[in-house]
Amino acid sequence: MTDTTNTEKRSKRRWHMPSAFGIIFSLIAVVALLTWIVPSGQYSQTEPSDGSDPAPIAGTYKEVKKVHDVDGTSTDVRQGFWEVFQAPVLGTTQAIDVVLFVLIIGGFLGVTMKTGALDAFLGRVVTKMKGREQWLIPVLMALFALGGTTYGMQEETIAFYALVIPVMLAAGYNGMVAALVIILGAGVGVLGSTINPFSTGIASGFADVSIGDGIIERLIILVLSLLVAIWFTMRYAAKVKKGEYKDDSRLKASTVAAATNIPELTGRRKAVLTVFGLAFVVMVIAVIPWEYKFNITFFADMATWLKDIPILGLSLGAILPLGDWWFNELSMLFFVAALIIGLIYYTRTPSKDMSAGFVDTFIAGARDLLAVALIIGLARGISVIMTNGEIMATFINYGEQLLQSVPSVLLPAVAFVVYLPLSFLIPSTSGLATASMPIMAPLADFANIDRQLIVTAFATSEGVINLIAPTVASVVGGLALAKVAYGTYLRRTWKFMLVLCAISLVVMTVSALL
Repeated sequence: MTDTTNTEKRSKRRWHMPSAFGIIFSLIAVVALLTWIVPSGQYSQTEPSDGSDPAPIAGTYKEVKKVHDVDGTSTDVRQGFWEVFQAPVLGTTQAIDVVLFVLIIGGFLGVTMKTGALDAFLGRVVTKMKGREQWLIPVLMALFALGGTTYGMQEETIAFYALVIPVMLAAGYNGMVAALVIILGAGVGVLGSTINPFSTGIASGFADVSIGDGIIERLIILVLSLLVAIWFTMRYAAKVKKGEYKDDSRLKASTVAAATNIPELTGRRKAVLTVFGLAFVVMVIAVIPWEYKFNITFFADMATWLKDIPILGLSLGAILPLGDWWFNELSMLFFVAALIIGLIYYTRTPSKDMSAGFVDTFIAGARDLLAVALIIGLARGISVIMTNGEIMATFINYGEQLLQSVPSVLLPAVAFVVYLPLSFLIPSTSGLATASMPIMAPLADFANIDRQLIVTAFATSEGVINLIAPTVASVVGGLALAKVAYGTYLRRTWKFMLVLCAISLVVMTVSALL
């Protein structure tokens, strides 16, 4: 009896990884304490004439007293309990455009997923490839990667194991092959996040660059990583078929029922897929700075032409040309796309086929991402404390001093390495981007390299960790469904992870050199 009681007590005392909320709030408290210890300082700021935000000028840092005059009023910049508990509120108000964007895109994804269009599409691909399952591996991995790079598809992949596992087992493969197809496919998509709003989108926003900046580098990383992932998975699958790696998965074909509830790819579902895809295509076009960066005035001229049309111009309102859009406009885009999907599918689908109407489904989708939205506001509180405590400039100065002894071309690589442990400690991609970008991005200015390289370093480093961290539900949950031990997965893939790191570092370093 005593032994049983002691075992239960030890089990209760077992340490668990704190949630992202707990970690970030602890960081707010620690940063507030640092405002009492770390010297406060300021940089002279640029005065841009193009409407962009002022930026610190290298070499102009100077220390200031903790208590000094601000606009004729004596101010103590040390942060206390009041400021600690107020920081998440102030952070949320400062990042409200990002928070609202996350909620709206959550509603958009919820509305789309409820139609079954994506499930029907993948189901049709699997059916068409029956008998040629070895080629199903690159096709499915490419589709999962497309979802990962566009809208951060990773957690949602859990639903596809019921579809992929039976097919892979029937083809003579094991559960590990199914897990690799899904985890690595979606994972390299998230790693090469070209326009992923939850990764590069939020990071770019807080780095004060367009999400279109660096899209070429991220696309190269995505393509190279996906090709290596496909080669790695097909090579492993071929060995499984030869009788190797029999013990990698405890899943047997006889114990898995074939997926029979694949939705039909109806005309309305095809229309939903079209709207879904077009929304992301418009997003890409809308955030690339055509006129500012490439001197392409086509979209600006078109917007002017539309405004000048009598009646139509007035009814359209003060539209912004594609290339000048940001979070507010993108929120509008996905809201309109959700409405169009609602008109296509929800208004014509019998209520018995839908457990909830359009509005309820949209709200449920937004609710699914509410935690992400709250984390963004909470993480922004770190920046609020550092700025109000006037230690932000001090940390930037530390980075500036460090860069004097490190070649600027190595900054992306250094940022990549720094983000590896940070990504593990703060598993929320959006939370880490919000908390770190205001500090890391200005370092690129002092190194005379593009800030987008810091964003890319963040996205790729976070992507690697998301493929191996035991805190990522899509990894541990997927491995559990495929009956693959976590240790076995790491043993089979650790060399592949190193290759992903090498690809990212080489592409970023070459970009910095150019």
